[in-house]
Amino acid sequence: MIPFSPPHINQKAIDEVTKVLQSGWITTGPRTKLFEKELTKYCGNKATLCLNSATAGLEIMLRWFGVQEGDEVILPAYTYSATGNVVVHCGATPVFVDVNPHDFNISVANIEKAITAKTKIIMPVDFGGFPCDYDEINALAAKYKNIFTAQTEEQKTLGRILVLSDSAHSFGAWYKSKRAGALTDVSVFSFHAVKNLTTAEGGAVALNLPAPFDNEAVYKTLCIKTLHGQDKDALAKTQKGNWRYDIVEAGYKCNMTDIMAAIGLVELEYYDSDTLKIREHIFEQYDAAFSKYEWAQLPEYKNSNKTSCYHLYPLRIKGISETERDPIIKEIFDHDVSVNVHFIPVPMMSFYKKLGYDISNYPITFDNYAREISLPVYYDLNDNMVKQVITAVIKSVEKVIADIPSN
Repeated sequence: MIPFSPPHINQKAIDEVTKVLQSGWITTGPRTKLFEKELTKYCGNKATLCLNSATAGLEIMLRWFGVQEGDEVILPAYTYSATGNVVVHCGATPVFVDVNPHDFNISVANIEKAITAKTKIIMPVDFGGFPCDYDEINALAAKYKNIFTAQTEEQKTLGRILVLSDSAHSFGAWYKSKRAGALTDVSVFSFHAVKNLTTAEGGAVALNLPAPFDNEAVYKTLCIKTLHGQDKDALAKTQKGNWRYDIVEAGYKCNMTDIMAAIGLVELEYYDSDTLKIREHIFEQYDAAFSKYEWAQLPEYKNSNKTSCYHLYPLRIKGISETERDPIIKEIFDHDVSVNVHFIPVPMMSFYKKLGYDISNYPITFDNYAREISLPVYYDLNDNMVKQVITAVIKSVEKVIADIPSN
């Protein structure tokens, strides 16, 4: 069975983790701080905070900005539940909007229609590693500053809607000569086990706030918020006579460990030169094979302004329904190939349906979802395995669509 997305951990990463385990310092410490600096250098943003998940990063930024009951956050209906859940955690209202028909990303026109005086944050999602239309989204945040109602010092300082990018998929992607992480106010990456670059679990907040914000000062504030509200971390407390600390707020527990950071530092070393090239090569093989078939709608992952980091290959099958897509997936599995679907849209989930959301209000989202099959893309997927995936997909699609009655 070809798996869908197993992690690739090389011997150097194993050795570095062993060094951490032998060092006597396994929680947040020097390697985490080094990883933050290396991520900032790589992305070209202003400061970076590493945490235990992207979800924690999104929520801590909502809370830092003062998002609360009565506020609205605009986000795509086509995303993973975490993007909506963090808004609910803060007591605010998720305002889902539909996506583009060509690239799965949030529609700028639909964002604009959804902006109200209650809008505090726009949260675009870089689906599959392909960046959203950030110039247009950033421009919308500025365009509607006159109706923005600031309630906290952070909101007054920014003076407009905050753009908080869910960049969970897009570490290493490019948009107009800038990397993800430096494309808007704040971007949040995921380093979960299935991501291109992994720390087993983990994530990072890439701060890129405009003046007069001091991003380093915001970083220090976030360090306190994400470690119980404690004004010193464990590393600082090991200095001679420096044991005393204070709790300055009721904070959270979201810190990354040095064990995780050790894996990330090694993965970052070969990310551009090796990981992304392998993933791009897999995409190119899929494109070459499926472009010969009328039923295949290939994903957009590169154009004159954008380059994906090749996280997902979301193949869509033309002219089918959800009930026809699912048997295709079963057939592919019967050929010993694992595939997936990204994602079941959030408004289709029971919790959100009970809140009154209805997928029929997001027709493009549903159409994309109903026809989408995510194919395996990972470091150790060799050319022979790719051929096996291609063969399985072609045979499975053609077997199922042959049985669909013509209209």
